[in-house]
Amino acid sequence: MSSSIYQLQNGSRILAFSQPRIMGVLNCTPDSFFEGSRSASAKAAVETGQRMLAAGADLLDVGGQSSRPGAVEVGANEEWQRIEATIKGLLDAAPEALISVDTFHHEVALKALEAGAFMVNDIFGGSRDANMAQVIAQFNAPYAIMHMQGTPATMQERPTYKDITTEVLHWLQDRMRSLAQQGVQQQVVDVGFGFGKTAAHNFQLLRELDHFQALNAPLLVGVSRKSMIYKTLDGQPESALNGTTALHAWALERGAHMLRVHDVAEAREVVVLHRALRGEE
Repeated sequence: MSSSIYQLQNGSRILAFSQPRIMGVLNCTPDSFFEGSRSASAKAAVETGQRMLAAGADLLDVGGQSSRPGAVEVGANEEWQRIEATIKGLLDAAPEALISVDTFHHEVALKALEAGAFMVNDIFGGSRDANMAQVIAQFNAPYAIMHMQGTPATMQERPTYKDITTEVLHWLQDRMRSLAQQGVQQQVVDVGFGFGKTAAHNFQLLRELDHFQALNAPLLVGVSRKSMIYKTLDGQPESALNGTTALHAWALERGAHMLRVHDVAEAREVVVLHRALRGEE
């Protein structure tokens, strides 16, 4: 894996991909698809984040907007109210922590970066909010862009592709080029498992994940406890940890640089074992 050529930086803070990295999912929403990831309060979210860091998370992805299929969107003000205390509480408790903010609103991204967030993770890849690129460029912050067909409210109605790998690859290439022209220099790419894709689409993307090395950017994979796992296994998100672990291993073998996960300790074990398999220290 060529991960060592990549690094993300915000000011003096650096995340180098000398090994695969783990992004812990920290939801500040009442309706995330996996009940075990919901936090009842900012205090609870901060405590959960601290446990994730202790378990080996390299950064935490804090979100105030549910993106599960059929989710109802909330505005920027409500989204920021949901996450503000969590971001500030985490950085008060662990000033060295790297925080990603999961948002497609430039207003939320701006406030989060001003509060000390390290990067922004945008499920719309900057295509929803025309002012997002300007905010990212202003801070020279790392920016994760994801592919999605439709919106969370509509994406699973009838997702259709002729060749999903080629179409997603070309979409990401176009977005990366457009964002670079707007001054966004540090980009992370995410093929968007489960976002406007059938199970067959998802498994094709995973099978052909190595194709996305052509983008020359860190590759973020988010399959944790998703329906491609639990529906294939006739289960529920709560029973999908073992399947998640299997898919994490296969994603790393195909070149993933970062795993976005609900279960940090288990994902860390996958990274350690994968490195041992490859003979890496």
